[in-house]
Amino acid sequence: MESLFETLIEGVLADQFASASSFLSPDLVAGLRANLQSRLQSGNMHPAGIGRAIGHQTDASVRGDLISWLDDHPDDSFEKEFLAAIQKFMDYLNQTCYTGLNAMEFHYAIYGPGSFYLRHKDQFRSDSGRRFSIVTYLNEDWLPIDGGALVLYPENAGPQVYFPEGGRMTFFRSDVVEHEVLPTLRPRMSLTGWLKSV
Repeated sequence: MESLFETLIEGVLADQFASASSFLSPDLVAGLRANLQSRLQSGNMHPAGIGRAIGHQTDASVRGDLISWLDDHPDDSFEKEFLAAIQKFMDYLNQTCYTGLNAMEFHYAIYGPGSFYLRHKDQFRSDSGRRFSIVTYLNEDWLPIDGGALVLYPENAGPQVYFPEGGRMTFFRSDVVEHEVLPTLRPRMSLTGWLKSV
């Protein structure tokens, strides 16, 4: 895993973003996808909001996904495996880059056909705790024709386009990299979250 971690870190240091096509194993992707679908079927996915605290609101003309937050200490074996992998990555960042990260938060997300998320940054103006954004995809047999691409806008490069193939992880700085999710033509599933200093 260390060579993969190094590749991600080098990408962020050089370009403010990085992506790895096989961060999650196929078995883990399938287990997490089943968890998301179970939450959706049981009514435990809710419209995502924009802003925080008193300014928090839902607005499907800006953001159209449904989300469900992971527990910090889940009982589910797939969620445990996922969070353990993220913890290893966070520990490696702290050991090699002295980032001072000490918390994480993740949620399942699903975009239904036609939904999207307009261009934005992940770090709140009133809260600088979010340091790095991580998006991991849970989709099966995704094709470019299905839409739903993540487009990153790093400061020193042109737009970077990533389609949400299952197992891919995209990693970028929350405070500087604007990004958007283009309209999707089929249900688009992910686990999305942040490495934080709180």
